[in-house]
Amino acid sequence: MTLKNTVSKLLLGILLLGVISVSAAADLPRVEIETNQGNITLELYPEKAPKTVANFLQYVNADFYKGTIFHRVINNFMIQGGGFTRDMMEKPTNAPIVNEANDGLLNELGTIAMARTNEPDSATAQFFINLTNNQFLNHVYPSPEQMGYCVFGKVINGLDVVKKIGLTPTLTIGGFADVPVKAVIIKSIEVINGGSTLPTPK
Repeated sequence: MTLKNTVSKLLLGILLLGVISVSAAADLPRVEIETNQGNITLELYPEKAPKTVANFLQYVNADFYKGTIFHRVINNFMIQGGGFTRDMMEKPTNAPIVNEANDGLLNELGTIAMARTNEPDSATAQFFINLTNNQFLNHVYPSPEQMGYCVFGKVINGLDVVKKIGLTPTLTIGGFADVPVKAVIIKSIEVINGGSTLPTPK
């Protein structure tokens, strides 16, 4: 085999790997969050967190998030939403899901993760988007204190919108702290690529 043929085959192999990589990325579910502050596009990772992604998409496909708000906003930390209406009424949800925080994904800037109580397996519909690298939210050990918060996707467009929401002035309403003074409304969340045929979470 000549040097020219060897180089040609190597280049072809690199190109094929690139095509496979792009194709795999294109097959990942994507959703668009339309807010009154702008749109945010998310890429989800069902291979890493299958039950979490299926659960999230179940709420998305049911239009559960329409009219909910980002009700907890802390600059340099995260923005949390998907569970309350504008009048701070919590919406009824499906049963909690298993915590998949040990999926290898980290709570880094722009990633989306499930919100929960101190009970590891208590996440339902609420989620948050990280405004910085929150290492203390990552999985360390399968114990209640160190289980971590499950990341299941990341922002691929609209990070500027996320950061703008993070700068929203907040106040305390009743027993709720860090509530935006001006409501940050989720007008809709819609699947824009794949995701409609994933299995129901169990």
